[in-house]
Amino acid sequence: MNNLVALCPVGAEKILGNELKHLGYKLAGNKPGRVFFTGDDDALYRTNLCLRTADRIFLQMAVYPAQDFDQLFEGVYSVNWQDFFKKDTKVVVDKVRCYKSKLNSEHAIQGIVQKAIYKKLCDKWHMYSMPETGSEQTVRIYMDEDQAMILLDLSGLPLHKRGYRVDGGIAPIRETVAAVLLQEMMWRRKTPLHDPFCGSGTIAIEAALYAYNVAPGFGRRFALETLSIYNEKRVREIRQKEAEQIRTDVEVRITGSDIDNAAVARAKKNAEYACVTAGRALQSIGSDAKVMRPDFIQADFAELSAPYDSGLILCNPPYGERIGDEQQAEELYKNMQELWNNFRGWEFGIITSHKKFQECFGHYATMLKNIKAGNLDTTLYIYKNKEGKK
Repeated sequence: MNNLVALCPVGAEKILGNELKHLGYKLAGNKPGRVFFTGDDDALYRTNLCLRTADRIFLQMAVYPAQDFDQLFEGVYSVNWQDFFKKDTKVVVDKVRCYKSKLNSEHAIQGIVQKAIYKKLCDKWHMYSMPETGSEQTVRIYMDEDQAMILLDLSGLPLHKRGYRVDGGIAPIRETVAAVLLQEMMWRRKTPLHDPFCGSGTIAIEAALYAYNVAPGFGRRFALETLSIYNEKRVREIRQKEAEQIRTDVEVRITGSDIDNAAVARAKKNAEYACVTAGRALQSIGSDAKVMRPDFIQADFAELSAPYDSGLILCNPPYGERIGDEQQAEELYKNMQELWNNFRGWEFGIITSHKKFQECFGHYATMLKNIKAGNLDTTLYIYKNKEGKK
């Protein structure tokens, strides 16, 4: 069994843990933004392919006490790096995280770790130096209370980069954060969903992938594929099995709107790409079934009316930090009361970093969930019972 670490938005650890358990993997604890778990060799690829709320997957190479640089070097050197890397691999120690440790110089730690890895590889392969002409592999270090954790990146690009978003527009919500919102709202495919600030369409597209049970990683590649341990035959089998899980026999009502015509055009283009990718996965197993695209229209949110008696409004309205200014954001939130009145039987989920959101909106949430969205500290305001207090 392998010890693995999945990164996620801070605040989403429980959601990611539930995803991992659903895939059949055993949890081994968590820390802010990190979930530890164990899995077989299939898990190295399958978690990258299937997890919706994870930002990266790492293979844990070593965990050991390191109070000085000698201990740090020896622990890294003891790892059998030659089993994972190729003779032309370029190793990059991309990030170091230090917490209450004697070793706290990120630059010095990076240098020692890379030196130890190259020393081990050169000793094993009887080389004087590494040519570094091949693929780049990333190692990350956590120094936590004088204990070193050495991690090998299996993902490459962050997993929120699904491959379908050809144009994100201004300040798009991350795909992984959108997936977290859907889970926090406990949304199910039979429930109508609308995003009145759809932007590049991320929330609606992630909802569609979830509703049709499409693995989010079908449209991209992973760093694992350039490691020596990569098993191409087994990966083809995993992808085929996941393609067989795609559901096209379900009724789904997912829509989005935006006042900006250009945003609507982006959303349609991104949704088309995502659904074409799902279609190719189906073709790989001999199916000509199609995954339906979410519907997007140009409209001012104040002009919308509920097409069904109940459903979910899930949105990421402008915060005032990256789009417009704070005063404009507050005015927008006040005007959103029109949306509240026009969708009376619907639940609401609204994510924003604006501290005065509820005061401006005029309605207080039944539940709050803090989520670290990129570099922003945001809050998901959940309205389950709209008869709640004003």
